[in-house]
Amino acid sequence: MENARIMIVEDIWLIANDLKESLAKLGYTVTSIVSSGEDAAKKAAEEMPDLILMDIVLSGRMDGIEAAEKIRSGRDIPVIYLTAYSDEKKLARAKVTEPFGYLIKPVNDRELHTTIEMALYRNRMEHERKKLLEHIEEASNKIRTLQGLLPICSHCKKIRDDEGYWKEIESYISEHSDLQFSHGICPECSKKFSPKDEKG
Repeated sequence: MENARIMIVEDIWLIANDLKESLAKLGYTVTSIVSSGEDAAKKAAEEMPDLILMDIVLSGRMDGIEAAEKIRSGRDIPVIYLTAYSDEKKLARAKVTEPFGYLIKPVNDRELHTTIEMALYRNRMEHERKKLLEHIEEASNKIRTLQGLLPICSHCKKIRDDEGYWKEIESYISEHSDLQFSHGICPECSKKFSPKDEKG
């Protein structure tokens, strides 16, 4: 995704700067570089980047995994972890935060680009899936509201609701759907209730 906005969380300036240059070459925009988990959580809320490259070992009290957990709990921002070595315990902790990637430093540009693009794609698909599920649930609720047997008076055409009250059909349908009514007179009723004077 061209022009994606990426935040770098890395406490070694040389590595952070190399990442910034690599991201610029790949067509991404770096929103900021921060060196602590506390700053990462604060900046993520301010900048709302499209993705975060998060070093696991950081200066400060909060490591990258804690920062990612805090960010992901309030915002839907994908996180890719960066680490200098593979640590099984840290990896197990990191998995809980549902990362969108895991890169071992030093990272080459090709691997960086592929991982970022896959993370952005997955995040986009998850957004679309969430919206689709919301639409399906909304449609299902609308369908459920007007189904089954509907008691209706054969004389006045009022409808009996679930609590046993008889309501005008317009009132009942308006309460159970998004339908709106416009009133008119059909040809048969027009003849019946507004007969024209016949000339003899």
